[in-house]
Amino acid sequence: MACIWEPLYDRYYGDNAPLRELLAVHSRLVAEKSLAIAAAHPELGLDACFLEEAAMLHDIGIFLTDAAPIHCFGTYSYICHGYLGADLLRSEGLPRHALVAERHTGTGLTIDEILKRDLPVPHRDMTPQSPEEQVVCFADKFFSKTRPTQEKTVEQAERSLLKFGEDGIITFRRWCGLFL
Repeated sequence: MACIWEPLYDRYYGDNAPLRELLAVHSRLVAEKSLAIAAAHPELGLDACFLEEAAMLHDIGIFLTDAAPIHCFGTYSYICHGYLGADLLRSEGLPRHALVAERHTGTGLTIDEILKRDLPVPHRDMTPQSPEEQVVCFADKFFSKTRPTQEKTVEQAERSLLKFGEDGIITFRRWCGLFL
């Protein structure tokens, strides 16, 4: 079966080999963790094919952001990469994948959090809804792009969510109970 992400990686990352490689490594690790969760929890009825595709595409919008240490030389704040990637995926005819991209920042962004923190993102709920959205979001918390091959412990992943507030920690702990 042909993978749907390779042509998109080529289209959007063809001129930035270091960023393409970083995206591929990070996304593959998130996909592998997502698939391991699916295998360990058949009772959840997760769509493994979609999980892999969505994990490989969840960060497709990072090239549009300004994060020079990870080879991103765009103009948007990094927190925008989710909704920007979602816009790209919608334009590519992948609306379900777009929801994963849009909803994976932190443990998702509520409209209240967006307004309270005056975040430069659209004013709409961006929290993971489907089980697949939640699994990819959860798996993503264990891998950073600054140390791409080093998996975080649960405690390290939780600490990285402190900037998103107590609600993010509560959601993460709930997911630990469901997915670990």
